[in-house]
Amino acid sequence: MGRLTEAAAAGGGASAARSAGSPPAPLPLSSTSPGCAAAMASSEEDGTNGGASEASEEREAVGKRRRLGLLATVWLIFYNIAMTAGWLVLAIAMVRFYMEKGTHKGLYKSIQKTLKFFQTFALLEIVHCLIGIVPTSVLVAGVQVSSRIFMVWLVTHSIKPIQNEESVVLFLVAWTVTEITRYSFYTFSLLDHLPYFIKWARYNFFIILYPVGVAGELLTIYAALPYVKKTGMFSIRLPNKYNVSFDYYYFLLITMASYIPLFPQLYFHMLRQRRKVLHGEVIVEKDD
Repeated sequence: MGRLTEAAAAGGGASAARSAGSPPAPLPLSSTSPGCAAAMASSEEDGTNGGASEASEEREAVGKRRRLGLLATVWLIFYNIAMTAGWLVLAIAMVRFYMEKGTHKGLYKSIQKTLKFFQTFALLEIVHCLIGIVPTSVLVAGVQVSSRIFMVWLVTHSIKPIQNEESVVLFLVAWTVTEITRYSFYTFSLLDHLPYFIKWARYNFFIILYPVGVAGELLTIYAALPYVKKTGMFSIRLPNKYNVSFDYYYFLLITMASYIPLFPQLYFHMLRQRRKVLHGEVIVEKDD
């Protein structure tokens, strides 16, 4: 759910294609929510297999893009510009709403259509992986995108009583700043003209935004628990003809618990990537 973990990607033009659509964050910068990264996936976009593996994937992606020709690069540039613009529109709408109303209540309702559109539009990032123009695995891309969609559609959209919670504002702000930074990073990298500030922002903003986004997601899910337990929404009870049961309440509890082991792992991975990209440190990661 947050895609802050996408800060793990290395800079540069070739590496931009690595996610020119894909990132986690968790989320997650995603801020990539580790919670959804386990159950629904964090946004660990670039994997943790080490530099050699990343370089190999990068070369493979570049080769595939060359075979696909100019069209692939043009599409990726268009996609990232569109996503940057979409999240900028969200940011402006949120600032304007707060300046006019002086409260966060009603904010989600006012921006929900734009949020749902651009977050769902990110499903194209899975397609990018399927056709091979970015090197992220389809599984990783699927998990990181679905984690955000889970938070948008199956939590905040479906459980209307929590839409005015302050925690919703936390993850909305974290997601918005993260995505503006991430997509602009990919756009400029694909154009081979990456301003240092954009690179710096991508590898520094997550230090604050990732924990803020994770806190917002966890608090929002926590606020949803009483309503889910009372209504039994999305749950399947026995007996039924399929002889299957599912309790959405306990599913949310498991999702929250998954943040505990994943958040530190993903956060420290991003810090290592930051040192490597911004300070040129050679980081050797041990295989798990």
